[in-house]
Amino acid sequence: MWAQQERFADMHDFARAAEALGYDAIEVSHSTGEAQLARLLDGSGARLSSIHAPAPRRQVKGRHNSSLNLASEDADERETAIEHTKRSVDHAAEAGAHFVVVHLGGVGGAMFESERKMRRLFDSGTRDGPEMDSLRQETWERRAEQAPPYLERARESLAALVVYASERGVAIGIENRLHHHEIPLAGEALELLAYYTPEQAGYWHDVGHAEVQSRLGYVEKAAWLDALGSRTLGCHLHDVDGIGDHRAPGHGDVAWEYVARGLPAAALRVFEINQGFPDEAVAGAVGFLRERGVVA
Repeated sequence: MWAQQERFADMHDFARAAEALGYDAIEVSHSTGEAQLARLLDGSGARLSSIHAPAPRRQVKGRHNSSLNLASEDADERETAIEHTKRSVDHAAEAGAHFVVVHLGGVGGAMFESERKMRRLFDSGTRDGPEMDSLRQETWERRAEQAPPYLERARESLAALVVYASERGVAIGIENRLHHHEIPLAGEALELLAYYTPEQAGYWHDVGHAEVQSRLGYVEKAAWLDALGSRTLGCHLHDVDGIGDHRAPGHGDVAWEYVARGLPAAALRVFEINQGFPDEAVAGAVGFLRERGVVA
């Protein structure tokens, strides 16, 4: 994510900067273009730990491939989403990266209007009260009513991806998401992963997504690692200010104790910091989380 800057048009420059700032590997963002990814794969020495599908970024019928829904009831969209994710698996295998992070789709293709209204209220300073309670209940009820067919499609997509990735020595990590209509919730993730070994598929904990969902009152932030800690393959580490995520750790107000307690020692630590942060904030993030026990 931090590589999406004009000064890193040549991804070799990004790889050198990441190493100089104290990082030992790179996760390829789903915002990475084809030429950028090819540069990282050209044998330059940059170590890739993981790829966030669907990388590389491509246009599909006028929209980016990251908007494709792996849980869609439209068979063509779902199959296209699977194929783009498989390409990420291919690149991971080529690079010797062992993980592909996957957004498993959503209940429908857009955030529920009730959640959108909640976010506007939150940003304007309203954090609780009858209107927030009513909107939250509306979001819960709509998702519960509409979810079953989308969950079944997500299950089918995951099955196809696990078979493909396992044959190539790559594990699929399904990520918790930023919006409540998206798949999975913690219980759904447990059910989806029950069919697979940890070497085939596991959970990918995004700290910022968990924090935002908790601040809106949808899912308590610790519930994810409480339920899925033993199945956690990796995580995305970033701080949160209000309900704005992807801040450099130390530039928000996440209470990191539950993350340090819940993450397995072997889970990959990936810093998913947006491109607006300066070098010194990115460099300081490692030490900040080491002091809090999140990074060994």
